[in-house]
Amino acid sequence: MGGTIAKLVKQGHAVHLVDMTTGEPTPRGTPELRLKESAKAAEILGVKRTPLGLQNRQVQHTIEARYKLAAVIREHKPNVLFVPYTPDAHPDHVAVSRIAEDARFDAKLTKTDIPGEPWHPKRIIYYFCTHLRLNINPTFCIDVADTVDQKMAAVAAYESQIPPDLMNLVRVTGDYFGSRIGTKHAEPFFSHEIVAFGGLDQLV
Repeated sequence: MGGTIAKLVKQGHAVHLVDMTTGEPTPRGTPELRLKESAKAAEILGVKRTPLGLQNRQVQHTIEARYKLAAVIREHKPNVLFVPYTPDAHPDHVAVSRIAEDARFDAKLTKTDIPGEPWHPKRIIYYFCTHLRLNINPTFCIDVADTVDQKMAAVAAYESQIPPDLMNLVRVTGDYFGSRIGTKHAEPFFSHEIVAFGGLDQLV
């Protein structure tokens, strides 16, 4: 959803990324290199990041993880949380979604040891990064034709991680969803809850 992130920033929204893990261990690169790459990607998108410090490949849906994320939610007070869509073959993605869903609830509690003042994001929206070959049916798509180059530059910042065929897949997938809504490039999203619009002028 890099194009959407860049678009939201351009529209004046405050966007903050949470790195649930460092991505390590991984067969490619080093922790130091991945840190530089993620910083470069964030700079390209115009956002800042918070590392949560969970263990890559071993992310678990625990009270501790929920409260860590709830503390970040209280600090930044988002109205919307974007989390990975499930089902997914990657256990970390599934765990992260469960953590975020519950952290949204935990962040509003009053009698708790979670740092910060209670806060409850209005919505959770799911982006698609699944490892399954799903025939996805998004709730809506966002036109990112004006930020696709910025998105692809951010993806390319992960030089040690992204093979050329994956770059092409990211581009082609966005082109496909763009064709579904009559634009050059779009990103799909899903919501369990009803999505509201202020008027038809907000439709592409």
